[in-house]
Amino acid sequence: MGNIAFLLPLMVVVLLPTFGGTLSAYLPNITTDQLALLALKSHVIHDPQNLLATNWSTSTSVCNWIGVTCGSRHHRVTSLNFSGMGLTGTIPPHLGNLSFLAWFDISHNSFHGSLPFELVNLQRLKYLNFANNSFGGEIPSWFGSFTKLQSLFLQRNNLTGFIPLTLGNLSKLEMLSLYINHF
Repeated sequence: MGNIAFLLPLMVVVLLPTFGGTLSAYLPNITTDQLALLALKSHVIHDPQNLLATNWSTSTSVCNWIGVTCGSRHHRVTSLNFSGMGLTGTIPPHLGNLSFLAWFDISHNSFHGSLPFELVNLQRLKYLNFANNSFGGEIPSWFGSFTKLQSLFLQRNNLTGFIPLTLGNLSKLEMLSLYINHF
């Protein structure tokens, strides 16, 4: 019995560095945020001011990229503001990995397509503005899981179908704008 009690701590000391490195590779960090933003950059097919092409470089921290704000506590992306930049493209599912994102504004651009399910992971969202784009499809029912959401702007898109009842779950919602869609 004494040998087993000795072996367990020894195994932890020997194996922890091996598995600890592997485990840390899967924990979200600023590199996860960088990869998500680079995926967005690759999904932008038109950037008339070359803002992303000239500013979003792996040689600088994402926290210094145009339109990106990071929190001072965790040094993770907390805000994306691309309003009025004239961007055209689609939203990649990778943006769902921005687990600290609280402010997401891509209004007044030409984003299109449907909204990827992976955005459901953005559970810290307080402000979401996708207005004045060309998003299609239905308003996803999973928008109702954004329990911290205070403002939701989806007006002037090509959204169809019905307004999901799950939006009634948004107890902190103060602003909702859905006009000029195809409901």
